[in-house]
Amino acid sequence: MYKMFVITLCKMIHCYQLQRQPLDRVILWRVLFIMALCLISNINAQIRYSVPEETKKGSLIGNIAHDLGLDVQRLRSGRARIVSGDSTEYVELKTDKGILVVKERIDREQLCAETTPCSFTFEIILDNPMELHHVTVEILDVNDHSPTFPNDEISLEISESAAPGALFLLGSADDPDVGLNALQHYTMSPNDYFILKEHSSPDGIKYAEMVLQKPLDREQHPRLSLILIAVDGGNPQRSGNMKIEVTLLDINDNAPVFNQSVYRAAIAENAPKGTYITTVNASDADSEANSLISYSFANFKSNRNFIFKIDRKTGVITLTGMFDYERAKKHEIGIEAKDQGGLGNSAKVIVDLIDVNDNAPIINIMSFSSPVTEDATVGTTIAIFSVKDLDAGDNGHVDCTINQNIPFKLQSSLRNYYTLVTDAALDRERVAEYNITITATDSGSPALSSQKTSNLKVSDVNDNPPRFHKTVYTAYVTENNSPGLSIFTLSAQDDDWNQNARISYLLDETTVGGSPVSSFISVNADSGVVHALRGFDYEQMKSFSVCVKAQDGGSPPLSTNVTLDIIIQDQNDNAPQVLYPVQTGSSVVSEIVPRAADVGYLVTKVVAVDVDSGQNAWLSYKLQKATDRALFEVGLQNGEIRTVRQVTDKDAVKQKLTVVVEDNGQPSRSAVVSINVAVADSFPEVLSEFTDFTHEKQYNENLTFYLVLALAAVSFLFITCVVVIISVKIYRWRQSRFLYQSNLPVIPYYPPHYADTGVTGTLPHGYNYEVCMTTDSRKSDCKFSTLGGQSVLVVDPSFTETMQRAMKENNFLKDPDKCTETSRVHPLDGVYLWRILFIMAVCLLSNINAQIRYSVPEETKKGSIIGNIAHDLGLDVQRLRSGRARIVSGDSTEYVELKTDKGILVVKERIDREQLCAETTPCSFTFEIIVDNPMELHHVTVEILDVNDHSPTFAKNDISLEISESAAPGSRFLLGSADDPDVGLNALQHYTMSPNSYFNLKEHSRPDGVKYAEMVLQKPLDREQHPRLSLILTAVDGGNPQRSGNMKIEVTVLDANDNAPVFNQSVYRAIIEENARKETYITTVNASDADSGMYSLISYSFANLKGNINDIFKIDEKTGVITVIGVLDYEKAKKYEIGIEAKDQGGLGNSAKVIVDLIDVNDNAPVISVMSFSSPVTEDATVGTTIAIVSVKDLDAGDNGHVDCTIARNTPFKLQSSLRNYYTLVTDAALDRERVAEYNITITATDSGSPALSSQKTLNLKVSDVNDNPPRFQKTVYTAYVTENNSPGLSIFTLSAQDDDWNQNARISYLLDETTVGGSPVSSFISVNADSGVVHALRGFDYEQMKSFTICVKAQDGGSPPLSTNVTLDIIIQDQNDNAPQVLYPVQTGGSVVAEIVPRAADVGYLVTKVVAVDVDSGQNAWLSYKLQKATDRALFEVGLQNGEIRIVRQVTDKDAVKQKLTVVVEDNGQPSRSAVVSINVAVADSFPEVLSEFTDFTNEKQYNDKLTFYLVLALAAVSFLFITCVVVIISVKIYRWRQSRFLYQSNLPVIPYYPPHYADTGVTGTLPHGYNYEVCMTTDSRKSDCKFSTLGGQSVLVVDPSFTETMQRAMKENFLEDPELQEMEIVKETKESR
Repeated sequence: MYKMFVITLCKMIHCYQLQRQPLDRVILWRVLFIMALCLISNINAQIRYSVPEETKKGSLIGNIAHDLGLDVQRLRSGRARIVSGDSTEYVELKTDKGILVVKERIDREQLCAETTPCSFTFEIILDNPMELHHVTVEILDVNDHSPTFPNDEISLEISESAAPGALFLLGSADDPDVGLNALQHYTMSPNDYFILKEHSSPDGIKYAEMVLQKPLDREQHPRLSLILIAVDGGNPQRSGNMKIEVTLLDINDNAPVFNQSVYRAAIAENAPKGTYITTVNASDADSEANSLISYSFANFKSNRNFIFKIDRKTGVITLTGMFDYERAKKHEIGIEAKDQGGLGNSAKVIVDLIDVNDNAPIINIMSFSSPVTEDATVGTTIAIFSVKDLDAGDNGHVDCTINQNIPFKLQSSLRNYYTLVTDAALDRERVAEYNITITATDSGSPALSSQKTSNLKVSDVNDNPPRFHKTVYTAYVTENNSPGLSIFTLSAQDDDWNQNARISYLLDETTVGGSPVSSFISVNADSGVVHALRGFDYEQMKSFSVCVKAQDGGSPPLSTNVTLDIIIQDQNDNAPQVLYPVQTGSSVVSEIVPRAADVGYLVTKVVAVDVDSGQNAWLSYKLQKATDRALFEVGLQNGEIRTVRQVTDKDAVKQKLTVVVEDNGQPSRSAVVSINVAVADSFPEVLSEFTDFTHEKQYNENLTFYLVLALAAVSFLFITCVVVIISVKIYRWRQSRFLYQSNLPVIPYYPPHYADTGVTGTLPHGYNYEVCMTTDSRKSDCKFSTLGGQSVLVVDPSFTETMQRAMKENNFLKDPDKCTETSRVHPLDGVYLWRILFIMAVCLLSNINAQIRYSVPEETKKGSIIGNIAHDLGLDVQRLRSGRARIVSGDSTEYVELKTDKGILVVKERIDREQLCAETTPCSFTFEIIVDNPMELHHVTVEILDVNDHSPTFAKNDISLEISESAAPGSRFLLGSADDPDVGLNALQHYTMSPNSYFNLKEHSRPDGVKYAEMVLQKPLDREQHPRLSLILTAVDGGNPQRSGNMKIEVTVLDANDNAPVFNQSVYRAIIEENARKETYITTVNASDADSGMYSLISYSFANLKGNINDIFKIDEKTGVITVIGVLDYEKAKKYEIGIEAKDQGGLGNSAKVIVDLIDVNDNAPVISVMSFSSPVTEDATVGTTIAIVSVKDLDAGDNGHVDCTIARNTPFKLQSSLRNYYTLVTDAALDRERVAEYNITITATDSGSPALSSQKTLNLKVSDVNDNPPRFQKTVYTAYVTENNSPGLSIFTLSAQDDDWNQNARISYLLDETTVGGSPVSSFISVNADSGVVHALRGFDYEQMKSFTICVKAQDGGSPPLSTNVTLDIIIQDQNDNAPQVLYPVQTGGSVVAEIVPRAADVGYLVTKVVAVDVDSGQNAWLSYKLQKATDRALFEVGLQNGEIRIVRQVTDKDAVKQKLTVVVEDNGQPSRSAVVSINVAVADSFPEVLSEFTDFTNEKQYNDKLTFYLVLALAAVSFLFITCVVVIISVKIYRWRQSRFLYQSNLPVIPYYPPHYADTGVTGTLPHGYNYEVCMTTDSRKSDCKFSTLGGQSVLVVDPSFTETMQRAMKENFLEDPELQEMEIVKETKESR
C-alpha cells in the first residue's frame, strides 16, 4: 500500500509538470499530510478522475475500491462515506460495487466559470480504523454554448457630418466555453459605409470596432441596418448575431417654410377669450431637433401680444383679449417661425372683425334731488340724466323708460337727455321711499340695455294727528290702592315720522267732586301711563272720568282727545255692623222664651249690614257659643234665632247666646253679638232668677279638670303640629329631589285665566304671565316678544327704555310684528337745484343751441387760452354771469375751464394726445356749456394737435438670435417693428442697421402702415472665425427735431457637429485594494470635443465588453468618474481591463481603456467544516473518545491562508491534528452528565494574516445518561400528623425523592414495605401512590385507640438495573375534642330527692360537696372547668373553677330556704368546647326529718315569677300604642295624598290665589316700597319650566326661557339659598272652599 502511495504521488507530480503548472502550497501540504498518515500506519491515498460536463446521472466515474486497493467488504464494514464541504454533491459512492457514479448534473460553466482546469474535490472516510482518502474529479469542457451578445440589438446615432475614419465601438460577445470552444473571431454584413476591425484585450477578450469609410448622406440613407456575427472554434461550430441599427443625425441646413404667406380670418368682435382664430403651419426639411419649429409673434408695434396668443408648438392662434370694432376694424399680425438651429421665416395673419352690438347704453345721472317733500306739486323735477351708447347707427340709438306704478315720468327735449318729474301727489305715510329704476335700451339686435336705480326718499310733513284705537277707555283700580300705582296706559299712534310722530300725553284740567282731577291722577307725558296719586275709597267714589289729549311734535302740532273712565273696585275693608239687637252694657235680658214654646219658635232676629258691595256684603250668621247648643239655632242667611226642640222644665232659665256675623270677602271680616235669653213664663220669674245674672260665676266647678284637660289637648296638638310640619317639610324636600331627579309629572295649581308660555298651549287661556314689577319699573326690563303666536313679556336686563315707550315705538299695541324704519332727510343742494332748473328751462323754453370747434396743441401749459367763447357764441360777459354759465362733461377729467369773468376757455389740466386718443386721428373731446334764464345749451369740441414728443421705441432693448453656421445665404430673420405713439410725419419713417459683412437690411410696410424690418444672410457664417456678432438696428421718425430709437441684435452662431470626442489618454491605470467599499473612487476619464453647444456635450459609458463589469464598476455619464459598485475579489481576478466609450450628441464617438490592478488583503476568514460529529456521548465514555472531525479552509493564500484551530479551555475536550487543516475533537477527561448535561464547544479557526481573521463554529454536545445515581430523600425519617376521625382516603403526607439521573433513569416509583401495625397489615391503614408519593389514609383513626405508628417506603428508579432507597414515615394521630365530660359524682338518678344537707350552723367556706368529672380526650381538650349555672340563692354558694368544689360563701341564716337547687356546668377546653350539666339538691336543715317534711313537693316548684304579669301587661300596652300610632300616621298620609290629588286634578271650585303683601306696582313712578319682582303662575309642564332667575337692579328676577329644564321647586330653592331676600317669595298653591 505504501508503494502504491509513492507511485501515485510521483504520477501527480509528473502530471503537474506536464501541464506546466506550479506545485502550490495546497498540493504540497496534501502530500505532507499523506506522508504523515503513512508514517502513523494509517492508510491514506489521493485519486484523480476526469469526466465530461453534462454527463448523465448514474454514469460511471471510476472504480474507487480498485484504485484504493480496497475490497467491497472493507467499504461496508468501515461505513465508507463521502464528505464534501460543498452544498451540492455531484458524486455518489456505491459501496456495494465500490464505484463512483454521477449523482447530479454537472455544468462546468456553473461550477468553475472561466477557471481552467475545472475540478472539485471531496474526501472518502472509513472507520475502524479511520482512513481518509482525497478524490479530485476534473470536469472536461464541451461546446454546449454559442457566443452571445449582451443585447440582441444596439442603436447608434451618427451625424451625417461624421468624418471618414471615425471609430464606433461595438463591444464583445460572451462564450462561456473555454479553449477552442470559446469565441474565435467576428464578421459583419456587407455595406458601403463601414468596415470591421477586431481587437484583443490583454486578458484575451476579443472585441470589434466599426470604422467609417466614406461620408454619410442622411437624405439618401437616413437609416442603416447591419449584422455583427461572433463565431467560436468548436465542432460543430456555433455563432451568435447582433443587429446594429445606425440612425443618421441631420444637420440644420434648411429654414422653415410657411404653406401660406398670408392667412385671413373673420371673427365677431364679441368673441370670448380662448376663441380659435386660425392655425399657421410651417415645415422644415430637416429632421428631429432641427425640424422642430416654434411660432411667435413678430416684434410688431401695438398691443397685439395682449389680444392674441399663439401656441409655440402647434401654431394655433387664439384670442386672449377683447376686440373692439369701434377702435379697430381689423388686425394684421406678423408671425415668425424658427427651428432649433436659429433659421426662421415669417408670414402674416389678417383678422377681420365683424361688428356686433356689444356696448350697452351708459346712464349718467347729472342731477338728483333726494329727499323730496310729500307735498311736492305734480311736475316737480327729481333728476336730470343723459344716456350714451358707444355703438354707432341703430346700435347706438337709445330709448329710456322707468318702472311702472310709480308717480313719476320721463320727459325729453334733447336727444339722449331726460328729466325725471313727479306725475302724481306723494304720500309718505303710504310710501316712504321709491326705488326708481331707469332702463336704457338700444336698437341693436339683440338689443342691449342697462339700468340705474336711484333711491328717492319722501320727507315727512305733519299732516296726520295722533289717533287712539278707541274714543273711550275704561280702567279698573282696586280701592285702598297705594299712591303712585300705575292703573292704565294710554297709547296713541301717529302715522307721521320722527318729530312729527313724537306724541305727548296731557291731562285735561277738569274737576272730580269739586277737586281738580290732577289731584287724583297723573299722566306720564312720554309713556301715557296713568298713575293714581292717592288711595281711592269705593264707599266714597265709585268711578270718575278724565280727558287726556295726545299731541304730536309737529309744527303746528296736531292733537286728539280721549276719555278715560276710571272704575274703582271694592275691597273687603269694612266689617259687618250689627243693627239689632243693640248692644248696651246695662241690658240683662234681651229676649224671653216661654216654656210652652214649640219647635221653631222665633226667639229674635239678628240684623246686620256691611257697607261693602258685592260678595263682600254677603253676610252669614253662625252660633258661636250657647249655654245649651241643642236648644237654639241661627239662620245662616237671615240671622233668625229659633228653638230647635221643645222647651222643658229642665232647661235653665238663664241662656246666653253668642252669634258671629261674617261677610264673604277675602279675607272675611266678622262682628260678634251676645244675646241673653230667659226661659220663663213670667217676667217676675225672670227677675228673681236673673238678680245676679251679670255677676254670675264665670267658672265651673270642674274648671281645674278642664284646664288640665285643655292643657293636655293643646300640648298634644302642639306636638302633633310639630310632627306634621316636620313630616310635611321632609315630604316636600323629598318631593323636590324626587321631581328633580325623576320623570314623574308635577301638576301645580294655576288661576283659571292663566296659560303656559310654551308653543304647545296646553292651557286654554290666552294670557301668559302675570308680572309684579319692581320699584324701578320706569326703566323696566320687560319687552314684548312673540312665542307660540302670543305676545310674551321677555325679561332683558340690558333693556333701559320704558315699557310703554318701547311698545309705542314698536307698535306692539297695534301689530307686534311690525317695525317702522327711519329715514334720513337729505337737503336739496345747489348743484341738484341748478340741474333741475336747467331741465325745466330745456322743457319749457325754446332752446338756443350752437356748436363751436377749437384746436390746441398737446402738452399746452395750464391756463393757456383756447378761445373766446363769449365772442364766438355772440354772448356778452354779463350774460354768462347772469345765466350762471358752466361746463357739463360726462368725463371724469375736465381738461377745460370756463372763465365767466372774461368769457374765455383756458386749459385746466395737462392734455396728452397719446393718452387721450392713442392712434385715433383727428383727436378731440366734446363738452357742453349750459346758460340759464333762459336756458341755452352749446356744444364745444376741442381738437388736440400732435407734437413730436415721443421717440420710436422697440419692444425690447436687445434681442438674441441663434443661427446655425450651416444656414444658407438668403435666409431671412424677422426683426419686428418699433413703436412711435406720434402720428403723421412725427411717426416712424424708416430703419437702418450697423455695417457688417454678413447681413443686410430689408424694410417692409403692412397695409395698416406699420413698418417692420428683416435681416437677410449674404454669405455663409463661420463659427470658428466669428462665434458671435453684435449689430444695432435704428428706427428713425420724420419729426423736427428728428428722434430715433435703437435695438441691439446679438447673433450667436450655432456649431455643426464635425468633430468626434478625443480622450486625453488612450490607457488609464488605477490601483485599489480588493476590499474597497462601494462608491470608492477609481479614476476619471476625460475626453474633449472641438464642437460647441449640444455637440460638445459628451456622455461616457462602458464599452460592450465581456464579463460582469457593469456589476462591479459604474461610470458617471457626464463627468467620466469611475467608482466601485460591486465587490472586488483578488482571488477571482487580480486586475480588470475596462473599455470606455465617449460619444457626443451628434453620434460621433471614441474609446479608451482603463486597467484596474487589485491589491490583495486578508479579506477571507477561515471556513470550518464539520465532517463528522457524534452527539450525544455517554457519560461513561473513556478518555480519548472521538467526538468530531473538522476541517478548516481559508480562501486566501500564503500566510493569509495558514489556519490554527483552538477550543475553549476548562472543558474535558481537546483538539488533535495529524494532517494540516484536519482536526479531531476527543475527550480529555471523564464526563458526568449530572454535573454538566451538555457542552457548547466552540472551535475557533484563526488565520496568520495581518490583521488576522477568525471564525467560530459551536458544536452542541449532549451527554447521554447512565443510571449511576439512586433516588435520594432529603431526610431518612419523616413525621406526618393526622387528626383523628379523618375521612377515609385523606391525603396525609407526600414523600418526594430526587434522582440526579435523567429520563427513565430518573423516573421514581414509591413502594410501601409490607409490615404490620397492631397485628394488622399496614396496607389496611394507608396506601402510597406509586407515581406521586402521596400517602393516603384508608380508614378513620381514633386517637383513643391508636396514637401513632411507623411505616417504611421504598423509592426505586426506572434504570436498568434499578436503584432504590428506603425512608421511614412516622404517623402521629392528633386528638380532637370529640368526647364530652362525664360526671362521676354526684351520681344522677331519677329517684334522688336530696343530695346534700347543709347545717344552718355551717360557716363560710363550708364544703357542701364536690363535682367529680372526667374527659377521655387529651391535652387541652381534657382540661375541665366548673361553673354555677343556676341556684335558688346564688349569693349562698360558689363552685371552684378548677376542682368543682361547692362551698358556702356566707353565713347560713334562718331566712334561707330549706330547699336549694344548684345546677353546675362542667365544660372542657376544646374548640368547640363540650359540656355536661349536673343538678344538685341541697337542703339547709339541721335534721333529716326536717328535710323530708320540706322536700315533699320540691320537684313541683312553681317556675314563674310574680312580676311576670306586670311586664306582660306593660309590653302589651307599649305594642298597642305603637301599633295605633302607626295606623294613625298611615291614615293621615293617605288622606293627605288623597286630598292633594283631588285638589290638584279634580277640583272644580273657584280658586282665589293669595298674593304676598310685599309686591310692588308695575308703574314707572315706583311709589310702592316693596322689592319683589315677579309672581309667576306656571304651566302644567313646569317640570321643564321656562322660568329662570336673573338679577335686575340688585333684585332677583324670574326670567322667561323655554330652554329652562329644571323644576321650579329646585330653581327657587337654589336661588333662595343664595339670596335671603328671596326666601320669603313662594308660589301660592293654597285654596279656600267657598260656600
